[in-house]
Amino acid sequence: MLPLIRNKTHNLFLSPRTTSFLSLILSSTMSSSSSHSDHLPLKPIPGTYGLPFFGPIIDRHNYFYHEGRDNFFASRIRRHNSTVIRTNMPPGPFISSDPRVVALLDGASFPILFDNQKVQKLNVLDGTFMPSTKFTGGFRVCAYLDTAEPNHELIKGFFLQALARRKDSFLPLFRNCLGESFTEIEDQLSKNKKADFNAVFSQASFNFIFRLFCDNKDPSQTSLASKGPKLVDTWLLFQLAPLATLGLPKVFNYIEDFLIRTIPFPACLTKSGYNTLYDAFKTHATTLLDEAQKLGLDRNEACHNVVFTAGFNAYGGLKNQFPVLLKWVGLAGEKLHEDLAREVRRVVNAEGGVTLNALEKMPLVKSVVYEMMRIEPAVPYQYARAREDLVVRSHDASFEVKKGEMLFGYQPFATKDPRIFEDAEVFVARRFVGEGEKLLKHVLWSNGKETEEASVSNKQCPGKNLVVLLCRLLLVELFLRYDTFEFEFKQSGFGPSITIKSLTKASTFF
Repeated sequence: MLPLIRNKTHNLFLSPRTTSFLSLILSSTMSSSSSHSDHLPLKPIPGTYGLPFFGPIIDRHNYFYHEGRDNFFASRIRRHNSTVIRTNMPPGPFISSDPRVVALLDGASFPILFDNQKVQKLNVLDGTFMPSTKFTGGFRVCAYLDTAEPNHELIKGFFLQALARRKDSFLPLFRNCLGESFTEIEDQLSKNKKADFNAVFSQASFNFIFRLFCDNKDPSQTSLASKGPKLVDTWLLFQLAPLATLGLPKVFNYIEDFLIRTIPFPACLTKSGYNTLYDAFKTHATTLLDEAQKLGLDRNEACHNVVFTAGFNAYGGLKNQFPVLLKWVGLAGEKLHEDLAREVRRVVNAEGGVTLNALEKMPLVKSVVYEMMRIEPAVPYQYARAREDLVVRSHDASFEVKKGEMLFGYQPFATKDPRIFEDAEVFVARRFVGEGEKLLKHVLWSNGKETEEASVSNKQCPGKNLVVLLCRLLLVELFLRYDTFEFEFKQSGFGPSITIKSLTKASTFF
């Protein structure tokens, strides 16, 4: 079945992104529902891990090469008539010592991953394995710390305070970056009749984060020049390669699998590039690092955490999020573009400019951003380990999980759960307008519910509100400048690659 897009007039548009989840989930899960979760029947968790060593490898090949990500999970939901199952997750042998997980594949069971009283987040950022700390200067950075570890509160508190101190610079700084980016896209269109959106906005994302953390110092004026995105991309690739596939022709599948999932890549392959990043932040993020020291953090450890947060969390997230946003808005067509342009220009005109207050008065812009984060979350996986024996509840049953077992949540199935969202696989631009805001508690992209806030006692993204703000700003600047745009995209395991084919200059100001 093809996911759909719905605009204001309720016309339906087919998206090229294929998935059979909706039809499978509707036909596979039990049709009965309980009026109260406490009365759900207790059942054993279905599924199998297979033979040691061979079972994880078979599951890995099915996941990457034979079934594909969505169908891997959907086929098991259908086979076991359950959205809580046992399976293996990549990378498996020999990188992961224990690939066994309890998979949570609906919106009812998924939120237990956020209950830090019941689950532990120790070294589970990347799932059933952890890249060497040599990638991060020998430190376990905040993302790998559990909430019960003393350093978690200290480091996360530092980032929350740092963002709060810099909140007044968010709008002017990012608008400046957006202005430079749209100028570059127009230049590329003029010269080549097409523009590489991903490359331009990868640079914009890195520039914004670096300038935010480094007292507005432009990376082009440092030893980084324009190399920042490439250095971070290489550093990320060698850490996360076991979790991805390059999409090569089938004849190369097993060669790829052997090369990137037999042993982890050594950190020495990116040491030079990482040291360049580290030195740039150490030299120019002096105010930020001074703040860390005043809180009691070692300056060296703080700097490695800053590099990780800036590169892995912030830049890595934004460089994926912006193309996804443009893809869905582009697929929705000119009617949505017209509606967005009308709302943006009317509010900006009434408010006298682009301000935080103005952004709060744009319900369609807000809803489009939330809907994008719902239908294609930037981070599809969440992991946690049971702190104690506990009970997981799906829509239809309860399941006992033993202390120490790994829980895995596949977020696209949780946020496209048809028992929570009507037309779950349809992009509905106005889904979260008005009464629809009540559904925001089921938007989970930030490692927490959208209705909750990041704190030192949870693992929710400290930049959650900033990411939403930047996505709104992108739409605002886009539709202040242009009426509509034409684009092409190619989907890959790393997200959509966007090519802008044309931009239609704004003809009116509402």
